[in-house]
Amino acid sequence: MLYHFLFRLANVLSPRNVFRYVTFRAAGAAATAFVVAILFGRPFIGWLRAQGLGENTDKKASDRLTRLHAAKLRTPTMGGVILLVAVGAATLLWARLDNPFTLLALYTILASGLIGFLDDRVKLRRRRRGISVREKFGLLALVGAIVAALLWWSTGGIEPDRGTLVFPFIKDLSVALGVFYLPFAGLVLVGTANAVNLTDGLDGMAAGCVVLVAGTFAVLAYVTGRADYSAYLLIPFVPGGEELAVFAAALAGAGLGFLWFNCHPAEVFMGDTGSLALGGSIGFLAVALRQEVLLLLVGGVFVAEAASVILQVASFRLRGRRVFRCAPLHHHFEFKGWLESKITTRFWIVGAILAVVGLASLKVR
Repeated sequence: MLYHFLFRLANVLSPRNVFRYVTFRAAGAAATAFVVAILFGRPFIGWLRAQGLGENTDKKASDRLTRLHAAKLRTPTMGGVILLVAVGAATLLWARLDNPFTLLALYTILASGLIGFLDDRVKLRRRRRGISVREKFGLLALVGAIVAALLWWSTGGIEPDRGTLVFPFIKDLSVALGVFYLPFAGLVLVGTANAVNLTDGLDGMAAGCVVLVAGTFAVLAYVTGRADYSAYLLIPFVPGGEELAVFAAALAGAGLGFLWFNCHPAEVFMGDTGSLALGGSIGFLAVALRQEVLLLLVGGVFVAEAASVILQVASFRLRGRRVFRCAPLHHHFEFKGWLESKITTRFWIVGAILAVVGLASLKVR
């Protein structure tokens, strides 16, 4: 919005040229999202508390988890609204709204967040465990299908290789998905949304990991959207993709602002409203920037959390035995006696290392 407004004032306001730089607007988006999250977060948390919209820990699948998380009872949830407001405001203010990637990013975070909001509302108002898994997956799959189709339609003319997978560290390896691109892209979005949702089980864990991944994708967006940098680094060139650096930076800034209230001991939880919105957005960034495989590395914490659940369920059904003491993975360490703050910090450390390795993969080919 600022970009378009100041561009019209070219003859009056010469310093407006700085708004042409994606790096400047990305920094502005991160700062704006952080400030909005802080300023909006405090009164909104107070409103949630006054409405009695708090966590119901007695719905945990394990009695031991219920005891471990007893102190979290009635902590306000649905704090993901803070993230939606912060990211939305920052993106609308700093991003170019004539860029289709920007519009698709806003659609993805809003649609995914609305699904999470519906789930949270059912949990809180009807005292259930939310909408069914089938309903949640179905709605997310619909969002993923729409996003994948719009990406294909809006970039097909300028990105003939849109349906081709590329791999980090190996410059000559690629896989053309052809007609399987659309379901694959939808699967990435749905899978990432659910992986972040599973990670959101301890104070600050999901928010901190999302900040690291979003910051990494802000850098990826900038270099993939530049023909010179992408050619030098031997990565796919995505015309217009550099604008997603603004959106990714807004995600990181909003995540930091939310972490101000969500760090241990948490004053608010993001709920499915936040986790599905953030996860869907990360999945969208990976698909839009054609870095789906790299997401497995950069978002390794999310992958480990989701994989632990899949392994646990598969092992119990096939062998009648559990691989972990409890799943997702962070609960396994809780059962081993690790302090919550220690688990979260160590997962952040792993996430930071993976982010650095992911960025290094751009040069190591």
